[in-house]
Amino acid sequence: MTNNHNKKRILYVDDEPDITYSFKIGLEDNGFVVDTFNDPELASSNFKCDLYDLLLLDIKMPKLNGIDFYCHMKKMDNKVKVCFITASEIYYFERITKEIFAQLGTRRLFRKPIKLDDLANALKKELGLIYSNNNSNLKN
Repeated sequence: MTNNHNKKRILYVDDEPDITYSFKIGLEDNGFVVDTFNDPELASSNFKCDLYDLLLLDIKMPKLNGIDFYCHMKKMDNKVKVCFITASEIYYFERITKEIFAQLGTRRLFRKPIKLDDLANALKKELGLIYSNNNSNLKN
């Protein structure tokens, strides 16, 4: 049995089950503990304060988009970090969300498809697990 106590925990919410499954496996292979949901409302009702180090959220989802989901979660846990991911055109979301991203304190927006190792390294950097000027040097 692996010790998950010191691993960073990610909540990944995306309405595409195949993608959440693939990302969960890939991120866990890179040392994270990952909980996934395909329904943002279900993820919201199961959210536990201070459990997650980072939220990885698809922006375009039915019922509740990723930005609104994060705004709701931030009221419950103001320490959790966020990164967004989308299969839509990034330039469109960058224009629309520039002000929102400034308010949320994030600039992390990833475009699907993305290589899992690239995503894992970006998330490690976001969480302070990798020195910013050299991705191969891990911090303690």
